[in-house]
Amino acid sequence: MIPNELLAYFQSREAAMVEAIRDIVNIESPSHDAARSREVVAWVERQFRATGAGLELERQTCADGEHLVIRAFPGDGKHTMLLGHTDTVHPVGTNKLNPTRIEGDKFYGCGIFDMKANIVLMIEAMRYFAKTGIRRPRPITIFLSCDEEVGSPSGRALVEREAANALHCLVFEPSADGRVKTGRKGTGCYTLRAHGIPAHAGLEPEKGANSIVEIARQIEPIHELGNAAVGTTVNVCTITGGTTSNVIPEHTECEIDVRFSSMAEAQRVDTELRSLTSFDDRVTLELLGDINRPPMERTEEVVSLFEKARDLAAGFGYELGETQVGGASDGNFVAALGVPVLDGLGIAGAGAHTLGEHVLVSDIAARATLVTLLLS
Repeated sequence: MIPNELLAYFQSREAAMVEAIRDIVNIESPSHDAARSREVVAWVERQFRATGAGLELERQTCADGEHLVIRAFPGDGKHTMLLGHTDTVHPVGTNKLNPTRIEGDKFYGCGIFDMKANIVLMIEAMRYFAKTGIRRPRPITIFLSCDEEVGSPSGRALVEREAANALHCLVFEPSADGRVKTGRKGTGCYTLRAHGIPAHAGLEPEKGANSIVEIARQIEPIHELGNAAVGTTVNVCTITGGTTSNVIPEHTECEIDVRFSSMAEAQRVDTELRSLTSFDDRVTLELLGDINRPPMERTEEVVSLFEKARDLAAGFGYELGETQVGGASDGNFVAALGVPVLDGLGIAGAGAHTLGEHVLVSDIAARATLVTLLLS
């Protein structure tokens, strides 16, 4: 396989890939919308079957829609795992604010960068192998989750099931500035609830115990659990509470986002959060949540995988950088099993989770070339 010839092939496919990206992005599929999840999974299944690669597909139903497992080029031994997701963060109708369109080199759309355009890369790689008959060195398993953006409550078990026999894993999450991700922080998701005592705010406020005041006093010590020197962040991100303007609030809660680079830090913060006590002893505290994703650490095996990808990219004049980020993905679950993970293999772009979300048209063919070389 000659890299420049492969690049020329995908350049000839660029218009078709652009149209496929447009089609999948226009199928809105926010997390928790089961009907729209099934719709986008049906589209993905049709596209994979149309490649002629002779794939085995398994659709797994859950409360949030459908997960999709695709097995290609079956054989003995460990497989290469490709990982992605079909859900997006954008509510239905957001495409009216960020319509799917091309302006210059920027291809805009809701969920296009994170990460629907990158599903098309997987489809195109399978099409190429089917068209050319090039033998794969090992089987390929593709897993597309429908609940990654909300913590993979049902997808995690399937990710771990498929990763159990993986030699390595390629994650097609977004790629800021074209760099792949060799490290990701782990995440913890918590809710702290304060249960106070209601009372009339004008007649007898002294009989009440203010849950909003309690949560407000907890915020500073919660934030102090962070440790920037080792990459640990702890942030209160939402607060809700109270009933009406003249009642001492009985119930208040806040959501706490935790990011960490080691499990030791995760366990430290978890222990500290569970040790919180109320400032007002009439208010009781309740902590919900747990460590959601372990960190994806930059191991020697991950570095070796990155260097292989960088060398393959250099073979057709494509510069590939690396980065380590605070956000997590389903690749964190795979890494925790000891499988080397290379993340961020998606098309270069920017604006994940915003109305400026886009990929670069000029990167589509190059990225397809890179991932097909990796799979070869």
